[in-house]
Amino acid sequence: MKLRRSLGSRSRSLILCALLSGLVAAPRIACAQSSKSPDAGAKSTAKTDTASTTTAPSADRFPPNPVTFSRGNPGSNAGEYLSRIALILFLGLLAAWVGISRFVDEDSRGLRVRPEFWNSIIVVTGVVGFLIALASPLWIVGVLAVLLTCGVPFGFYVQERNRRVPESGKILTPQHIRGVALRWAARLGIKFGGGGRDDESAGPPIEFIGKSDASGKVDRNRTRQVENSKGYMAAKELVYDAILRRSTDIHLEPKEDEMSVRLRIDGVMYPTEPFDRVVGDAVMNIFKVLGGMDITEKRRGQDGSFGARLESRQIDFRAATQGTRHGEKLSLRILDQSNSVNSLAGLGMRKKMQESMRQIVHQPHGLLLSCGPTGAGKSTTLYAALRDVDAYQLNVITVEDPIEYKMANVNQIEINTKAGQTFASSLRSILRQDPDVLMVGEIRDGETATIACQAANTGHMVFSTVHANDSITAVFRMLELGVEPFMVANSLSAVLGQRLVRRLCKECREAYRPEREVLERLEIPSDRIDQFFRPPASAGEMCPECNGLGYVGRTGVFELLVINDELRDLIRDKASASKVKLAAKRNGMLTMKQEGIRLLAQGITSVEELERVVK
Repeated sequence: MKLRRSLGSRSRSLILCALLSGLVAAPRIACAQSSKSPDAGAKSTAKTDTASTTTAPSADRFPPNPVTFSRGNPGSNAGEYLSRIALILFLGLLAAWVGISRFVDEDSRGLRVRPEFWNSIIVVTGVVGFLIALASPLWIVGVLAVLLTCGVPFGFYVQERNRRVPESGKILTPQHIRGVALRWAARLGIKFGGGGRDDESAGPPIEFIGKSDASGKVDRNRTRQVENSKGYMAAKELVYDAILRRSTDIHLEPKEDEMSVRLRIDGVMYPTEPFDRVVGDAVMNIFKVLGGMDITEKRRGQDGSFGARLESRQIDFRAATQGTRHGEKLSLRILDQSNSVNSLAGLGMRKKMQESMRQIVHQPHGLLLSCGPTGAGKSTTLYAALRDVDAYQLNVITVEDPIEYKMANVNQIEINTKAGQTFASSLRSILRQDPDVLMVGEIRDGETATIACQAANTGHMVFSTVHANDSITAVFRMLELGVEPFMVANSLSAVLGQRLVRRLCKECREAYRPEREVLERLEIPSDRIDQFFRPPASAGEMCPECNGLGYVGRTGVFELLVINDELRDLIRDKASASKVKLAAKRNGMLTMKQEGIRLLAQGITSVEELERVVK
C-alpha cells in the first residue's frame, strides 16, 4: 500500500512537470507537428505569447529590432526597390529633352541658325546628361546633371536666335513669358488686369494712339472711342501683320461682296486675306476715327493721321480715303522711324558718288534737287542729307507736308493749306529766321520754285524735291514752272535722279548665264559678264528670310548731275535737253541704267527688276 502511494505521488509529480514543460514547448511542437488541431495550436500560441512576457527567450530566437526598416517605396510590398519620384522626374526630363530637341531642329532650320551645329550639341549633351543620371547613386544628382547638360546649351541657342529675330519674335524674355502665362491663364478662364484690352492676351502687342500735339502729349480720346468697336481686333491684326511683313502701305479696296486688302512690300502690291464687307467697313471706320475723319462722309476724299506703339517704338500712319464705285477706299501709309535711312552711305550709292554728294551737301549755299516719281525715295534722300549736316552749329529748318520723320535739333514746320499756310508763304517767313539750311518738301508751283532759287542765291543751302523722270528733265521742269533761266543756272548746284529697286535675297537667289539678247538689250559686251542672279525659279521650300518673295528690302539707283560752268551756260541759253545730256555725260555723269548694270554685276538685283523700274 505504501509502495503504491509513493508511486502514485511520484507519478503525479511527473505528470505535473510534463504538463508545465508542454506548455512552454507548445509553439515548437505546433509548428513541427502538422497533425495538431487548429484550435489547439491557437490556444498554445496564445499561452506561449503570455508566457514569453515573463520567461527569458530561448537560445534559437532573435531579439526584436528597435529600428523600423523597409525596402522600396513607403507602403509598398517587399521587392519594389525603384523610386517612383525619381522615375517620374526621369520620364518628365526625357519628354522635355525630346521637345527641346524638336523645337531647336525646326526653329534653327527655319531661321538658318546653324542647324547642324545646334542639333548635334543638344543631342550629345542630352545623352551625356541622362547617362550621368542613370549612373548616379543619388537621383537628385542625376536630375541636376540633366538640367545642366540640356538647359545650358539651349540657353546659348536662344541667345543666338534672339539676335536674328525682331523683338516680337524673341523667346524666354520677360514679355514672352508674361504673354504665355496670360494666354494659358485665359484658356483656364483666369483673367488679369480686369479683363481689359491693354493686356497682351487681347490680340497683337500693338496699341493705337491719337496724334500727339505740339507739346508731345498723346491724344487717347480717339483710341477710347474705338476700343469696344466690332472691328477693333481685326484692325490691330491687320496693321501688326503689315508691319511684320515690312509693308509701307495698306490698301482697303471695296468690292461687291468683300473688302479686299493689298499690301505694298518693297514697292510692289501683294494681295492678302480679304475681309467680308461688314467687318471691312468696321475696320475702315476705326481708321477714320483714329485719323480724325468724318465717318458719315463716304464720297468726298479725306485725310488724317494717327500713331501706334509697338515694341517700345512709335509708328506713324497717314490715312487717305476716296469714294469709288463700290464704296469708300482707304490708303494707309506706314511711317516706321526704325526703318529710315540714317546716312548717305545707307542709300546704296557708290563711293565716288557719296563723296560728290557730301561735298554738295556741305556747300555754304546752293540748291540740291532730288527728282523721281512718287515712291522713289526722294524724301528719304533729303533726310539722309540733313543728317550729314551738323544741326548743332547750323540753323536747320524744314517745311514739309506732312512731317514724315522727326529729327533732333531741327526746326520742322508742317504746312496747313486749310489755314492758308503753303510752301511759298512759309518760305517767306522762314527766310527771316536766319536759316543756314532749308529743306522744302516739294516744289509744286512757280512761286515756291522762285523763292527757293532766290534763297539759294542769297547764301542759303536749299534741299528740295521735284517730280521728274530724270535729272535732265528736272532742270527743264524748273524752267517750265516759270523760273528765269539765269536764276536756275546760278542757284542750282546738283540734281539727283533716283529710283528704288528691290534687293535679291542672298539666301535663295540663284546664279545663271544671261542670254545674248539680254546683254544686247542692256548694251553689255558678252565677254564682260559671266553670270547674273535672279530669284529662285522653283517655289520649293519657302525661304524664311524673304517669305518666298525672292527679294528683301530696296536700294537706290541714282543719277547725279553736278552743275558746272559749261552746263550753266547751256541752261542760261535755253539749250535743248539732248545738248545738256551730252555735256553731262562728257563731265562723267552715269545714267540710272548704267548705275543699274553695276548692281546687276554685283548680284544685288535682277534684270527683270531693273527693267521694271528703270527705262
